[in-house]
Amino acid sequence: MEPQRDDARLIRASLSDPAVFGGIFDRHASELLAYVVRRVGAADGESVLGELFRVAFESRARYDLSRTDARPWLYGIAANLVMKHHRSVGRLRSALERLALRQEGRPVPFDQRIVDAAAYRQLCARVAGAIEELPDHDKEVVLLYAWQGLSYAEIAEALDIPVGTVRSRLNRVRRELRELRSGIWEEPS
Repeated sequence: MEPQRDDARLIRASLSDPAVFGGIFDRHASELLAYVVRRVGAADGESVLGELFRVAFESRARYDLSRTDARPWLYGIAANLVMKHHRSVGRLRSALERLALRQEGRPVPFDQRIVDAAAYRQLCARVAGAIEELPDHDKEVVLLYAWQGLSYAEIAEALDIPVGTVRSRLNRVRRELRELRSGIWEEPS
C-alpha cells in the first residue's frame, strides 16, 4: 500500500522555495496527462497539462493546506481547462468516434461481426452525441468518474460542488445512457 501523500507540505514549502512545487508535478503529472489526453487528444494533451501546472503553480498560495491530497484540486483545474479547450475546438465527438473504431476483433462469424460492429458504432456515436450535448458540468462529473475513477467525494472536491450533486448528476446521465442502449435495436420512429 502506498504511503499517504502529503501534497500540502510540498505546496506550503513551494511558497518560499518555488522549485519544491516540482514534487507535485512528479507525483501527479502522468495520471493527469492520461486524463487530458483522453479528453483533448495526444496532440493537445501536453499543452493542456503544461497549462494545468502553470495555473496550479500560480494559484498555490490559495490551496487549502488542510487537504493532504492535491489530486482533486488538480483535477478541478484540469476539468476547467478541458471545458475551455472543447468550447474553443470542439473535438470531443471525433475523439469518441475514433475510440469506437478501435474495437478489438473477436472470434465470431463475419456476418455477426458486421452486425456487432455496426451496432457498436451506432451506440458509440449516440453515446458520444449524448455526452457532447450534456451541460459542461454534467460532462465533467461523468468523465472524472468513468475515465479517472475518482470517488464521488473527490469529484465534489475537484469541481467544488456537494457530493449529493455529484450523485444526482451521475444518476441522471446513467438513466439517459441506459435509454440509448435499450433503444439501439429498435427501429427509429
